[in-house]
Amino acid sequence: MKITALLENTTEREDMLTEHGLSLYIETEKHKILFDMGQTGLFAQNAAALGIDLSAVDIAVLSHGHYDHGGGLKTFLEINQTAPVYLSCHAFEPHYHGTEKYIGLDISLSGSERLVFTDGTTIIGNGLTLCSCKEKVRKHSLISSGLNVLGKDGFLPEDFRHEQYLLVEEPAEGAADGKSGKVLFSGCSHKGILDIADWFRPDVLIGGFHFSKLPLDDTLKSFAEYLDAFRTEYYTCHCTGRKQFAFMEQYMQGLHYLSCGQSIELFQ
Repeated sequence: MKITALLENTTEREDMLTEHGLSLYIETEKHKILFDMGQTGLFAQNAAALGIDLSAVDIAVLSHGHYDHGGGLKTFLEINQTAPVYLSCHAFEPHYHGTEKYIGLDISLSGSERLVFTDGTTIIGNGLTLCSCKEKVRKHSLISSGLNVLGKDGFLPEDFRHEQYLLVEEPAEGAADGKSGKVLFSGCSHKGILDIADWFRPDVLIGGFHFSKLPLDDTLKSFAEYLDAFRTEYYTCHCTGRKQFAFMEQYMQGLHYLSCGQSIELFQ
């Protein structure tokens, strides 16, 4: 399995364009998957620079209904004429930062025949599962971080019911017969990275932790130590925060950063 960051907040390459957002290109044995699409069309420009043909993607996934993950949806639908786009049935609800700043998706795209709306657990292919985890019990408090959803009775703190996670299970080289490597993709981990890691306990977890506003203190240290207790390799990015990553790296053996234009290969 090969994963390439088409878009992320940072890069170490001069030929990559960046913005606050996320887009990952995933190549498995059987599929070419686009996971999230950034704020704009920059992910597509970077894909072209990397020699990646987005028209050949056969499955697309939106992790949740925020602009920095689904703002490039229109661009993808124009480039790719066939791939279904899987997103939560709650993704087009009106999401706000506070009560003034709209951070949701372009509602004009909600009627596209290419969209496949999900809820709960959805198997989208052999070894590919989307999970909302809405039935899961949280051990840790949910922090809405000032993010709200506008309902018929006004603004309410987000419960992030529109967030879903992609679990990819592929045969791992050298593993016993029938054993698969489990890789979990999470856009922002709004439901709480500590609980998400506990719910799935994957071999590899890729995505943002939503820690960028947290102080570098004993609380963040405890979060790092909690995550490190699982037998999981983490490739984080986007909303984790570079300073928070550097701090957590001191307390975690399996923590890595995935920046724009970088590729990683798993189970080789």
